[in-house]
Formats: sequence, C-alpha cells, structure tokens
Amino acid sequence: MTAMLSKKIVVIGAGAAGMMAAGTAASLGASVTLIEKNARVGRKLMITGKGRCNVLNNCDVPAFIANVPVNGRFLYSAINRFTPADTYEFFESIGVPLKTERGNRSYPQSDKAVDIVDAMRRFVLDSGAKIVTDTARELLLENNEAVGVKCEQNTYYADSVIICCGGKSYPLTGSTGDGYLLAEQAGHTVTELSPSLVPLESPDPECKSMQGLSLRNVALSIIDKQSKKAVYSDFGEMLFTHFGISGPMVLSASSHLRKLEAGRYLASIDLKPALNAEQLDKRLQKDFAENSNRDVSNSFAKLLPRKIIVPVLKRWGVPFDKKCRSITREERRALCEILKSFTVELSGFRPIEEAIVTSGGVKISEINPKTMESKLISGLFFAGEVIDVDAYTGGFNLQIAWSTGRLAGENAAAL
Repeated sequence: MTAMLSKKIVVIGAGAAGMMAAGTAASLGASVTLIEKNARVGRKLMITGKGRCNVLNNCDVPAFIANVPVNGRFLYSAINRFTPADTYEFFESIGVPLKTERGNRSYPQSDKAVDIVDAMRRFVLDSGAKIVTDTARELLLENNEAVGVKCEQNTYYADSVIICCGGKSYPLTGSTGDGYLLAEQAGHTVTELSPSLVPLESPDPECKSMQGLSLRNVALSIIDKQSKKAVYSDFGEMLFTHFGISGPMVLSASSHLRKLEAGRYLASIDLKPALNAEQLDKRLQKDFAENSNRDVSNSFAKLLPRKIIVPVLKRWGVPFDKKCRSITREERRALCEILKSFTVELSGFRPIEEAIVTSGGVKISEINPKTMESKLISGLFFAGEVIDVDAYTGGFNLQIAWSTGRLAGENAAAL
C-alpha cells in the first residue's frame, strides 16, 4: 500500500475523461494532480445536451460499438471494463439520479448539466486528487518515459502522465488542440482533424432569409445524389441559419458524412410528416376553401411558420396573388410534393471550432487498447476525445470519455 501511495500521476485536462481518470487513479491510492487551464472544471460538459448533459447512452456493448463509426473496435476493452450500465450506476452512486429518454439517451433527472460537473468535481476531490489551474506546455520525457509536465506557472513531476485535453472543437471551453501538440512532442502521430457533430453549410440564399427559424416535429433525410439513397434519416428539431442548417438532427446527420463534397448531398425536409400525401391534399383543400377569395400568399398562416411561407411559394411557382379558389388539383399536388420534400443543397461543414466533436486524433495503433498507455512512451496515457475515435450523437462520445478515462486511471495507478 505504501508503494501505491507514493505513485505520482499528473492528469492534463479536467473534462469528462480527465476527471474520471483523476478520480479513479486517486481512489486506487495514487497521488494525483489534475491540471486544468480554465478556472472551472468541466466547461464543455456544462454545454452538452443544451445544458441538460446527455451523460451516456443506456445501451448494451454491441449497440455502443455500432454507434462509433471511427475506430469503434479499439474501444472494445475500455467499454467492456466500464460499460454504459456501469456508468449509469456510477453516477447514481455519486449522487446524480439519472433518467433515460428516447433513443436510450440518459440525462440527470434534474435536467441540469451542472449537477454532473459538480458531482465529478466532488468525486475527484473526495478521492484525494488535487485540482490546479495551470496550462500544460511541454511533456517532460527521459529515456522514453513520461516523467512530468512543464506548465506556464509550475513544473509537475510524475511517474505517469494522462493526456485528456479534448479536441479542437468549442475552443472557448478550453479545447484548443493542446493534447495533439503534447502527443506530437512524444513522437505520436495525429491523424487529420475534421469536424463531427457540426452544422452544415448551404449555398441556398433562402437559408439566410429563414435565419432563426426553428422547425419542430419535422423529418429530415440527407440524400446522396450519386446513389439516390438516404444516408441519414431522423425526426425531430432543426434550425435555419445565415450559413445553412443546424439543430440536433443536423448535428447527428453530419457525423454520417465523412466527406461533404459540394453538390453531392441534399437535405430533404418533410414539413408535415404526420400527414401522408392524401391527408395533406385534404388539408390544403380545406385551407383553400376557407380562404377562397384570398391570395394564396395569405392562406398559409395556419399551415406553415411565417419565415418559410415565401420560400415555399417561390418553389411552388404559382403567382402570389392567385386566388385560392382558382388553385387546380395539379397545383395542389405540386405543393404537396414541396411540403413533403423541401430540399436544401449542402456544400460543406462549418469550421471545426463550431463542432461538438473533433474527428481524428492520436493514432490508435500507437496506443494499447487494453490500458490506454502509449506504445511509444512508457507511463504516458491518453483518454477521451484526443484519441482518434468518435461516435454519433446520443451520449456515445461522453461514454468514450468515461470508459477510456476509467481505464487510463486504473492502469496508470497500477503501474
């Protein structure tokens, strides 16, 4: 036990993975210093799930692996060592009751991300780890071993170092790519970085005219124009912006698009998914009958949000001042098609700084998947988003942080 107490570990980054690694290692008897550049821990955790924190996806291991399109098999040891069920039980044990909603997404019952952050901070401190505010600048290496970290204010010597600095997305939360620089100092390869879970850009000028319009209870499909097939479909919320489209469904869709070539993909929005074509036609007949003497441009107030009326009318091609009583069956059918498939051309991703997750990172072939230790430098570990693994939205990316952080913390303390 004395040897365990003398083991010194430095963890860089007090996000989800870092706090899990630090608390785990300290609870096993190691002397742990958790270095965080921000005055507060868990800055990125605070804004996940619109401030509610989708802390995990309450699924089994095969379903989890299936939702990690980038290097999912690398996580097999980590996820089996600390499963979603284990994570659920862990949070309840540290005083955060959870609940599971649609798509197996689990949240704190309070719907407050701050409860997760506060509980993790308590877990770190109650386990005996120390949190210091400083910025890591350089790994200290001797004879292919990690022996500490040089920071802006102090130098911290250690037997093991765990890098948990996150990616390059949301730089205001502290994710500015520091972990990649530290990894490269140690001779590690960092794969190409790209945004994942990110808004999508469109050349369609109508997006700007609809800026700020939030659509609820609509269906979205992303169509590959080459194969004529949908690569992603979902039902829920989305948002028009000055640059294109955003919102929960769009962020999810982006992680299914590895490369977004301009002109290849199309977003198709079903504005009335609860109605089939026949039901929608009857609804239009009713609306036009009630507004028989009015211009068609003044007859959509009950059918559509105000900001999308003009874009729909433009695509329909019927004169704005045509009377509702004069609308033909063919014109109604054409309108139905537009309402069931309002299309938006896609041209690219927003910058990586606006992404929720960074795709790419430290090359997995250079990390031992059973321990999270570097294969190049003894005593150097990685956890969380800094590794080249990323998942779909729905709590899977945070589960990666919890599981890899747990595994890194256990093995750093056990050396």
